[in-house]
Amino acid sequence: MQFGIFTVGDVTADPTTGRTPTEGERIKAMTAIAVKAEEIGLDVFATGEHHNPPFVPSSPTTMLGWIAARTERLILSTATTLITTNDPVKIAEDFAMLQHLADGRVELMLGRGNTGPVYPWFGQDIRQGIPLAVENYALLHKLWREDVVDWAGRFRTPLQGFTSTPRPLDGVPPLVWHGSIRSPEIAEQAAYYGDGFFANNIFWPKDHFRKLIDLYRQRYAHYGHGTAEQAIVGLGGQIFMRKNSQDAVREFRPYFDNAPVYGHGPSLEEFTRDTPLTVGSPQEVIDKTLTFRDTFGHYQRQLFLMDHAGLPLKTVLDQLDLLGEDVLPVLRKEFALGRPADVPDAPTHASLVADRDARALQAHQDLKQEMAR
Repeated sequence: MQFGIFTVGDVTADPTTGRTPTEGERIKAMTAIAVKAEEIGLDVFATGEHHNPPFVPSSPTTMLGWIAARTERLILSTATTLITTNDPVKIAEDFAMLQHLADGRVELMLGRGNTGPVYPWFGQDIRQGIPLAVENYALLHKLWREDVVDWAGRFRTPLQGFTSTPRPLDGVPPLVWHGSIRSPEIAEQAAYYGDGFFANNIFWPKDHFRKLIDLYRQRYAHYGHGTAEQAIVGLGGQIFMRKNSQDAVREFRPYFDNAPVYGHGPSLEEFTRDTPLTVGSPQEVIDKTLTFRDTFGHYQRQLFLMDHAGLPLKTVLDQLDLLGEDVLPVLRKEFALGRPADVPDAPTHASLVADRDARALQAHQDLKQEMAR
């Protein structure tokens, strides 16, 4: 089981002081949070991709490259790579380059984004969002697996005899997660390719996300990648902690009430009751996070959102200390209990290389046996 954090990179005023960080301060804060994530023993850091205020992470590979140079173990991922408005050729080359620089510690999560105007800004039509996601990933998948590509589709100019450079590290592309909060077509796409499926389990009730994950698991098995229980599932979550539950609620309330994404809507109490948001003690975070397994089955990755809504950097770093000291050891132990032996861990670059080599060896042995008959 992998644990990590993700950031959306919002630049939001602190409602308790009225101060808004500069873009530079927010970018530096995100990188400091990533370095802290490795320090406390987390496995993954992921950043969103946005091209509109109040968000700053418009160039995830630039940010992840900086973090790669300052970490040794942390898996570096996107929380959204816009497969609809980025050129698949550029994605293929940027992430392969980053993969080499980070010695394989690179993944990406594909998504369509949540901002309608981004489509015309990059020359696309939001009404074609799903077809764009399907076609662009088909090309990206091909670019990473074939040295010379001939290709034609609806949404970009054809390719003839094209080779993306650099080639993936060790001939193995970065692991891809397909992220979704509402689209069954994306769950189907993840299942078809045998990739990971990430349900960003933060805003809506669990029954909504259970339907998407169940669909993905069923279709993963249908396409012959393994059993439904062996499908590669990741979940999001939101937490805010203090040693004392009442202190956590009192401190976080003004941030919740004024957050751009959910402020001025349901109360904090309603939101924590009806969604995965946990505001309370470390034990409450542990207890609620463990219920995710009961709802969704054994899964491979849990990412938490912890640095949004104007929270100061010091507060976020304090939260990470609590996560590393009081929560993470317990969650690792509890999630390991009762985990079936045939449920795989989340893939890593090393495991993907080993699987590729094992398949090649088996194919070679099968061929030798066939020739000997």
